[in-house]
Amino acid sequence: MANSPASCVLRFRCPDRPGILALVSPFLVEGGWDIREAAIYGDRDSVAFFVRMELASETATIAQLETGLPQLAAVLQLDWEIHDLGRPLPVLLAVSKFHHCLIDLIHKTEIGQLPIRIVGVVSNHDTARALVEWHGLPFHHLPVDRAAKAAQEARFLDIIEASGAELTVLARYMQILSDNFADRLAGRCINIHHSFLPSFKGAKPYHQAKARGVKLIGATAHYVTSELDEGPIIEQDVRRVTHATSADEMVAIGREVEASVLSRAVRWHAEHRVLLNGSQTVVLA
Repeated sequence: MANSPASCVLRFRCPDRPGILALVSPFLVEGGWDIREAAIYGDRDSVAFFVRMELASETATIAQLETGLPQLAAVLQLDWEIHDLGRPLPVLLAVSKFHHCLIDLIHKTEIGQLPIRIVGVVSNHDTARALVEWHGLPFHHLPVDRAAKAAQEARFLDIIEASGAELTVLARYMQILSDNFADRLAGRCINIHHSFLPSFKGAKPYHQAKARGVKLIGATAHYVTSELDEGPIIEQDVRRVTHATSADEMVAIGREVEASVLSRAVRWHAEHRVLLNGSQTVVLA
């Protein structure tokens, strides 16, 4: 509707200096915008200032805000973005043989807990097809042949572009991505893995952890980079276990932690709360 209220997220980073908000707030008020939520962070190491604001207006439009902001941005050296809160983020999921994160993301999307629109699922195995298609989602089977890995990744990238996905989520997609693939999706691809890395690599990490008497089980969600499992961390969590916890019980606990950590990371990204700060993230949650 043409006269419906506008709501959006304005987020930016800029060199830290006194009076940033004293200039931004009057600009927004004069433009007809009401600040409904705001979070800020000033980083002493990078001397950068980070801001996320949720804005609402009965009279102004997002297009007007985008037109008026560049002049102020030039004064404050703002690196800014505006996102329409009425538009769910299009997301493509990727999965291999373990489906707990996939199921969790689909369920939370269907009940309105995640502000995303799942545009499809990619898998190097066919085992998730029935589940995905039962939910009415496109399923893309892209088997991996080591001799044709580049062609498989090229097809993967084609699907991302054709689907309009603005975020790709590796929901336990157990394939090592090429540097080119990772670079193409910089800041637009989230991965989840257990937090035993780099200690327990390879097969059966929870069984390795049990053998070493680990007392904490965790998971890490991070942006994908060419450095394997070392991208900027978005969210982490842990669960405590004891000597009496079996390896199979550790696996079950680990799956629950992985699913919850990944869904929080996806939600924060989709709500435009995550800003990159070098090799770190600022999460204005």
